[in-house]
Amino acid sequence: MPLHPQVEALLAQMAAEGAPAPESLTVAQNRAILTDLAALSGEPEEVAEVTDVAAPGPGGDIPIRVYRPAGDGPGAGSARPALVYYHGGGWVIGDIASHDALCRLLANRSGCVVASVDYRLAPEHRFPAAVDDAYAAAVWAAEKIGEFGGDGSRLAVGGDSAGGNLAAVVAQLAKARGGPRISYQLLVYPAIDRLDDSPSMHENALGPLLTRSWIEWFYGCYLTSPDDGLDTRVSPGRAEDLSGLPPALVVTAEFDPIRDQGAAYAARLREAGVDAEHLPCAGMIHGFFQMTGVLDTATEVVDHAAAVLRRALA
Repeated sequence: MPLHPQVEALLAQMAAEGAPAPESLTVAQNRAILTDLAALSGEPEEVAEVTDVAAPGPGGDIPIRVYRPAGDGPGAGSARPALVYYHGGGWVIGDIASHDALCRLLANRSGCVVASVDYRLAPEHRFPAAVDDAYAAAVWAAEKIGEFGGDGSRLAVGGDSAGGNLAAVVAQLAKARGGPRISYQLLVYPAIDRLDDSPSMHENALGPLLTRSWIEWFYGCYLTSPDDGLDTRVSPGRAEDLSGLPPALVVTAEFDPIRDQGAAYAARLREAGVDAEHLPCAGMIHGFFQMTGVLDTATEVVDHAAAVLRRALA
């Protein structure tokens, strides 16, 4: 299928602005790119309450923004299920603010209390800092989300791109370490295998939007050595045993270099006996999940993900 017409229009608009290749820019300039792209999420929805808190982490306090959903939706009047969400951005860019509108949507549509995690970023804090913070945040949520109307016994992890990587890694670590109990994984175009050389990495090497060169730039900032790519905390798709992991929804985009690794992870989860749904999104590009202000498909997929969470955590 060709690019979705709304995606084509968006890419044409971006091309007209003549921005240089992101991998040629500084870390600060790349961070500004994602700040600009956050506007594509549209106007942030109102939620019942937003609270900025800090969770203890191995490198100091981890900023977390907690969203209580608006209205009398699922779970009203009792503790609501909870979603710990990790933003995308190649472990280098992105933050709570860049994903604020998305987390509001997920809270309102799923009925979950959403805890958005501001994990440490590279290159200031290289691997495994982000992983350590991500896991610590899940432990905190299991213990403390009840203070914000959530139910720590009905806890999901989720994220997009690098955040999807962290969500998958946290689910594996929770299994290996005996907790916290994770009930569901929402993995949106997750980075699963550093050494991936599947067809999509070649078909979409030049993008649109996410290119293979930009992927290499991110990994160059994040990893300490090439050998880190073999670590399952970087490449959870290389874990030998995926049995016993939580059910999952894995979303992939057709025109995305990392499309095939996400699809392969969903298939491997199913082979290991895990209830895993793979949702391939035709005509879409990496990053589309955040573009609910300009892409109808983004809104549809966010609604689907929220409905899946609502059912899984009921």
